[in-house]
Amino acid sequence: MNGVIEALHIYDEHNSLVLSHTYTSRPLSATHLLPLYLDHPAPRPNLILLPNTNPPTLVFSLTHANLLFLLTSSSDVEPLLALEFLHRLVDSLEEFLGAPLLAHRIEASYHVVAQLLTEMCDAGTVNTTEPNALRDLVEVEGFMGKLLGNLSLPTKAAFGTNFSNSSAPSILAQNTPALQWRRANVRHTSNELYADVVETLSVTLAPSGRPLAAFASGTIAFTSKVSGVPDILVTLTGPSGKHNLNSIIELPVFHPCVRLAKWREQPGLLSFIPPDGRFILAGYEVDLLPYGNGSAANLTSSNLKLPVSLEIKTCLGPSGSDFEVRLAVNKLFGPASGGFAGRGGAGGGGRGFGNPQPGTPASPALQDLTVTLPLPADVRNLSEIRPSRGDATYNPGDRVLEWKIPSKELASGTPLFGLRCTVVGQLTDEDGDADPGGFGFTTLSKDYSYDEPYQAASPPAKPEKPGEAGGDDKDGRKAAQNKILMPSSASVSFTVKGWLASGIKVESILLDPRKSRGLSETVKPYKGVKYLTVSKGGVEIRC
Repeated sequence: MNGVIEALHIYDEHNSLVLSHTYTSRPLSATHLLPLYLDHPAPRPNLILLPNTNPPTLVFSLTHANLLFLLTSSSDVEPLLALEFLHRLVDSLEEFLGAPLLAHRIEASYHVVAQLLTEMCDAGTVNTTEPNALRDLVEVEGFMGKLLGNLSLPTKAAFGTNFSNSSAPSILAQNTPALQWRRANVRHTSNELYADVVETLSVTLAPSGRPLAAFASGTIAFTSKVSGVPDILVTLTGPSGKHNLNSIIELPVFHPCVRLAKWREQPGLLSFIPPDGRFILAGYEVDLLPYGNGSAANLTSSNLKLPVSLEIKTCLGPSGSDFEVRLAVNKLFGPASGGFAGRGGAGGGGRGFGNPQPGTPASPALQDLTVTLPLPADVRNLSEIRPSRGDATYNPGDRVLEWKIPSKELASGTPLFGLRCTVVGQLTDEDGDADPGGFGFTTLSKDYSYDEPYQAASPPAKPEKPGEAGGDDKDGRKAAQNKILMPSSASVSFTVKGWLASGIKVESILLDPRKSRGLSETVKPYKGVKYLTVSKGGVEIRC
């Protein structure tokens, strides 16, 4: 595959064109491309082939911050290369323009965006995508530049007019970075090293509570604010130590600065020279279910050590129109020893005498707890919503019930929460024919002629009492109708500070002064680690 990227188009949330940039060839225009892309039925994949164009066109898409990025190519190009370029482009735009990435920021800073697009991709070939290298290549007009305007300063004139001088090549050579991911001549007044480990949960539970699938996708974001060229070693450990870390971490991906030979030799050791600032050091995936069907068959949600447990009971009440959600908050314990206890100094900040600080591994903090229940289309409304704690709201348009429990309720130590609701279905013929006023009048669509004989052969039947067979049949029909109104699943969203589902920890962050350059051996960087687990509707239980 020797294809190239031909054009990039950015649209806002109203499908209005924000920016269009052509790299090579004569690709489809932005106005012709968008209708062809929108004609594809949702959900649209990240790669779509438009066979009816001349020539046939590949469209790579990415949605970020309500902005739609479309990348086109009429030749065979590596899909992962194009998609990764889109992600790198978004990261670079946020680096230069700030987050969140908004349409008006792109329009107001087009001179910066144009330089970025040109440096990152040259004539359709992906070139420089590292933010540190782009900092040295892209001119950003700062406060002093706006203040001084086009004044000709002596230093600028001397540097701009003396290229024939023999000293000019040496100056340029000093400013050229030896590593493409790190800026040259980095200087910081305070030396700091931070690691943020974030895991996203994806768990599916059966109605019995047995896990069907459980994965944790992890990202290690590293922040380096150290002068010179530091050489850093980060040591990871698992729940049972470092000896089986290679079997726990699956599909690892690393920043180009990581020495892969060191990781292959000793899994868990990340040796690298970092870029300046914040960057994604590594990513991984962990299967939270044990290997073997025999052990997984007896596994429950409590064995996964999830922060919450959810139970749903449906078809409650005399007519089966009620359902109940029970939520239990599980106690999470920090590690007994080893690793950093939180963001702090080199000695493991966050540890101390007395009560541990909330949000550290010794005292994880559960926040932003939300339970979402999608309801069937036949549900007309919820007549009663009774949460024991928090606020529950139902949106009839989206047919979604949201139950939010504030952090102060979670911090109070209450382990159990409940929510009971009553569903109301669509109006049936029986309900429509009922007397709305209670005066003995019914609808006029029925025949009210009297055809009975004057003398009955048998005495008239007595009216049935509510507890007799006729009432049971009516309640049974009502319960069967309400059964299809019950929710079929529920998802839980939350964040937990100071806890990871996989049990992976950062054991140490070491800076080797002998391998580092431009850094004194007496410098002791300030170090810290934070852990965060996120579930954006990722924990789902089926009814």
